[in-house]
Amino acid sequence: MMTSNAQTVLVTGAAGFIGSHVCEALLARGAKIVGVDNFDPFYDVNVKARNVAEIEKTAAKARGAFELVRADICDADAMNALLARSRPGGVIHLAARAGVRPSIADPVGYSRANVLGTSVLLEAAKRAGVSRFVMASSSSVYGNNPRTPFAEDHDVSFPVSPYAATKRSCELIAHAHWHLTGMPTACLRFFTVFGPRQRPDLAIANFLRLVSRGDEVPMYGDGASSRDYTYVDDVVRGVLASYDRIGEHGYRIWNLGGSSPVPLAEMIATIGRTVGRQPRIRPMPVQPGDVERTWADLTRSAAELGYRPRTPFEEGVRRQWEWLKAQP
Repeated sequence: MMTSNAQTVLVTGAAGFIGSHVCEALLARGAKIVGVDNFDPFYDVNVKARNVAEIEKTAAKARGAFELVRADICDADAMNALLARSRPGGVIHLAARAGVRPSIADPVGYSRANVLGTSVLLEAAKRAGVSRFVMASSSSVYGNNPRTPFAEDHDVSFPVSPYAATKRSCELIAHAHWHLTGMPTACLRFFTVFGPRQRPDLAIANFLRLVSRGDEVPMYGDGASSRDYTYVDDVVRGVLASYDRIGEHGYRIWNLGGSSPVPLAEMIATIGRTVGRQPRIRPMPVQPGDVERTWADLTRSAAELGYRPRTPFEEGVRRQWEWLKAQP
């Protein structure tokens, strides 16, 4: 658990999919949360507003403290002022421009938000005397790694998208920052997180809607490409465990995945079973920047964080579908 001097946690990307769940989990532990989000219109900002409303409900039930600050993490003056005022014990940095394919269309924007934004936060954290820093990386840094499952000590020198390159850059900048400051820093490589509140542009959320309406589902390639899907509750437990334990390690990279890759064709079939409709497939060419497979080696995160995914893929899809049906 968190020590008494770390009860205020600054969470960036608080209005997003993973960020909102992390905020609620921290509130349940008694933490005070300062959430930061710029409500980027990459997807419908009303989705983010609903996420914030859920955090506020949790805060009210737990009698916890949650403050939302609308700000750009690239604004150094704003971040320095915010951390100086709030004096968080730690930072959980989840804000980013996300997505492989959009990064190909806007590599400059992705570099600004991800690399510059992370650099600004690390510097602001140093000035504010923050005790620990946890940041989201991505399984995309592994590129088309021929070795499976992907372990944290594998060579990640060959990203295949600007998004992946920015995430690896952030890991390197974080390492340099730790080397110079001694601030304990964790980089978490998330593997295709899904579940309630998943971003609407992501495959499972999108395919659930398409199949339920009887619309065609685009299948890129022959359906053999696979992803290591990770249910959001499992990832949140990993985030909190890394926050608690990074002080023992200094700088550390941890995989947070499901460790059970699912081929694309099987993912679509699972959605069909969940929704109760036969998917209509529209064959599409493989997309530039897409990797052939992801698969997390959880040896390190299991040993050092006690991390073990608990939610099977089909069960997670069912929960996401039940949540999606309840949305306005």
